[in-house]
Amino acid sequence: MGILDGKVAIVTGAGQGLGRVEALELAKHGASVVVNDLGTDGAGGGSSEEPAKAVVAEIEAAGGKACSAFGDVADWDAAQRIVATAVDTFGDLNIMVNNAGFSRDGMIVKMDEDQWDSVIRVHLKGHFCMIRHTMGYWREKSKASGGEPLYGRLISTASDAFMMGNVGQPNYAAAKGGITYLTLSAAREVQRFGATANIVLPRARTRMTMTGPWASIFDEPEEGFDTFKPEHCAPVVAWLAGPNASNVSGNLLQVWGRQVRVFAPPVPALDHVNDEDWTVEELDKVLGGFFAGKEPIEDSFCLPMS
Repeated sequence: MGILDGKVAIVTGAGQGLGRVEALELAKHGASVVVNDLGTDGAGGGSSEEPAKAVVAEIEAAGGKACSAFGDVADWDAAQRIVATAVDTFGDLNIMVNNAGFSRDGMIVKMDEDQWDSVIRVHLKGHFCMIRHTMGYWREKSKASGGEPLYGRLISTASDAFMMGNVGQPNYAAAKGGITYLTLSAAREVQRFGATANIVLPRARTRMTMTGPWASIFDEPEEGFDTFKPEHCAPVVAWLAGPNASNVSGNLLQVWGRQVRVFAPPVPALDHVNDEDWTVEELDKVLGGFFAGKEPIEDSFCLPMS
């Protein structure tokens, strides 16, 4: 028996890339999977139902259960219909994996309004709509059961771009930062249902990473171990979706290759209480001394580029 037998999952953006391998992994462990994808290109243009249908066919060919849901995750009503597809087709919804998105890179000084709005919309609003309607379903299910704990897993896809402040990706970095804190807030809220919410920060070769400013990092090696193969990330999603992660919530997990990293909560680098009211001169004594000799960016909150 699989660890996810009897469970129902939605994976957004599951027609290709990370979403595809996550959907296949969840199905391998027994989950019935709703495969959501609009079939757009890497910049969000066009549409096709074929990518989602192809993944459904892969899952069914391997003996699993799946159906497709062709809908825009950032559209309030469409997101609600995707959730309804899971419940109507398979009778429940236990696992929500948010992965849908695209990138439209550019320097801040050259970025136009559509580049900003479209990326924030698909990533951040898309995560919100799917989380909101999933939690709405869980709330009604919890009320109907008299408050009995339910099996619920929210898994969001963010990126360390928000911690590094990627040059050329201010819209993407901002969206991923928003996703992270949206999901941390959700983690506190779903506690009452007995559910969990976590964030995965994958480093993998996808359409977004292969066209962004750091594309060369993700090139496929000619030989040897393929560090950024997307399949390396899928088991972390399946583990978070599984029964042994019932006590894991409100966490950031980064994964690539054979490495997994769990981030600790931020801690202050300086915490000073002054003996008198602050003035610019007093601040200069404390903060000027603290920052003396430090390099801009390199010694800041930003993670180093890697």
